[in-house]
Amino acid sequence: MIFLCPAADVPPGGCRRHSRGRHGALALFNLDGRFYATDDRCSHGNASLSEGDVDEGVVYCPLHAGGFDIATGEPVHPPCDEPIRSYPLHVQDGGLYMLPDPEA
Repeated sequence: MIFLCPAADVPPGGCRRHSRGRHGALALFNLDGRFYATDDRCSHGNASLSEGDVDEGVVYCPLHAGGFDIATGEPVHPPCDEPIRSYPLHVQDGGLYMLPDPEA
Protein backbone atom coordinates (compact mmCIF):
# COMPACT_ATOMS: atom_id res chain seq x y z
CA MET A 1 0.00 0.00 0.00
CA ILE A 2 1.04 3.59 -0.62
CA PHE A 3 1.00 6.08 2.26
CA LEU A 4 -0.75 9.33 1.33
CA CYS A 5 -0.97 11.40 4.52
CA PRO A 6 -2.14 11.29 8.13
CA ALA A 7 -5.93 10.92 8.25
CA ALA A 8 -6.03 13.95 10.59
CA ASP A 9 -4.76 16.13 7.70
CA VAL A 10 -8.10 15.76 5.87
CA PRO A 11 -10.64 17.93 7.71
CA PRO A 12 -14.09 16.52 8.53
CA GLY A 13 -16.49 17.41 5.72
CA GLY A 14 -13.58 18.71 3.67
CA CYS A 15 -10.92 17.90 1.17
CA ARG A 16 -7.17 17.96 0.71
CA ARG A 17 -5.13 17.81 -2.51
CA HIS A 18 -2.41 15.18 -2.71
CA SER A 19 0.15 15.30 -5.53
CA ARG A 20 1.28 12.04 -7.10
CA GLY A 21 4.00 13.52 -9.31
CA ARG A 22 3.70 12.41 -12.90
CA HIS A 23 0.51 10.47 -12.06
CA GLY A 24 -1.46 13.65 -11.37
CA ALA A 25 -3.14 14.66 -8.14
CA LEU A 26 -5.79 13.16 -5.93
CA ALA A 27 -8.56 14.86 -3.99
CA LEU A 28 -8.85 13.23 -0.54
CA PHE A 29 -12.19 13.55 1.27
CA ASN A 30 -13.34 12.97 4.86
CA LEU A 31 -17.09 12.39 5.01
CA ASP A 32 -18.16 11.67 8.58
CA GLY A 33 -14.94 9.77 9.26
CA ARG A 34 -15.09 7.77 6.01
CA PHE A 35 -12.27 8.56 3.61
CA TYR A 36 -12.40 8.66 -0.17
CA ALA A 37 -10.06 9.63 -3.00
CA THR A 38 -10.85 10.78 -6.54
CA ASP A 39 -8.84 12.25 -9.36
CA ASP A 40 -8.38 15.92 -8.55
CA ARG A 41 -9.00 17.09 -12.12
CA CYS A 42 -12.62 17.69 -13.21
CA SER A 43 -13.60 15.67 -16.29
CA HIS A 44 -15.48 18.66 -17.72
CA GLY A 45 -12.90 21.43 -17.37
CA ASN A 46 -9.36 22.05 -16.26
CA ALA A 47 -10.16 22.66 -12.58
CA SER A 48 -8.96 21.21 -9.29
CA LEU A 49 -11.80 19.48 -7.45
CA SER A 50 -9.97 19.88 -4.15
CA GLU A 51 -10.69 23.62 -4.51
CA GLY A 52 -14.44 22.97 -4.90
CA ASP A 53 -17.22 22.83 -2.34
CA VAL A 54 -18.24 19.58 -0.63
CA ASP A 55 -21.87 19.06 0.35
CA GLU A 56 -23.67 15.84 1.30
CA GLY A 57 -21.22 13.51 -0.44
CA VAL A 58 -20.88 15.60 -3.59
CA VAL A 59 -17.90 17.68 -4.69
CA TYR A 60 -18.71 20.70 -6.86
CA CYS A 61 -16.23 21.84 -9.48
CA PRO A 62 -15.07 25.42 -8.81
CA LEU A 63 -15.09 26.22 -12.54
CA HIS A 64 -18.63 25.34 -13.69
CA ALA A 65 -20.29 24.04 -10.47
CA GLY A 66 -20.89 20.56 -11.88
CA GLY A 67 -20.94 17.87 -9.22
CA PHE A 68 -19.57 14.38 -8.69
CA ASP A 69 -20.54 11.71 -6.18
CA ILE A 70 -17.40 11.41 -4.06
CA ALA A 71 -17.81 7.70 -3.28
CA THR A 72 -18.32 6.58 -6.90
CA GLY A 73 -16.93 9.37 -9.09
CA GLU A 74 -20.19 9.49 -11.06
CA PRO A 75 -21.41 12.88 -12.32
CA VAL A 76 -24.55 14.03 -10.50
CA HIS A 77 -24.92 17.68 -11.58
CA PRO A 78 -24.43 19.18 -15.07
CA PRO A 79 -22.50 20.25 -16.96
CA CYS A 80 -20.36 17.29 -15.86
CA ASP A 81 -21.30 14.12 -17.72
CA GLU A 82 -18.07 12.07 -17.64
CA PRO A 83 -17.17 10.24 -14.41
CA ILE A 84 -13.91 10.75 -12.59
CA ARG A 85 -11.88 7.87 -11.16
CA SER A 86 -12.33 7.00 -7.54
CA TYR A 87 -9.89 4.98 -5.46
CA PRO A 88 -10.40 2.90 -2.33
CA LEU A 89 -8.58 4.21 0.73
CA HIS A 90 -7.54 2.30 3.81
CA VAL A 91 -7.00 3.80 7.26
CA GLN A 92 -4.20 2.14 9.18
CA ASP A 93 -2.40 3.42 12.28
CA GLY A 94 -3.86 6.90 11.71
CA GLY A 95 -2.66 7.12 8.11
CA LEU A 96 -4.45 7.06 4.75
CA TYR A 97 -3.23 4.46 2.28
CA MET A 98 -4.20 3.36 -1.20
CA LEU A 99 -3.32 0.35 -3.30
CA PRO A 100 -0.95 0.96 -6.24
CA ASP A 101 -2.83 2.07 -9.35
CA PRO A 102 -2.47 -0.70 -11.98
CA GLU A 103 -3.05 1.84 -14.77
CA ALA A 104 -0.28 4.19 -13.62
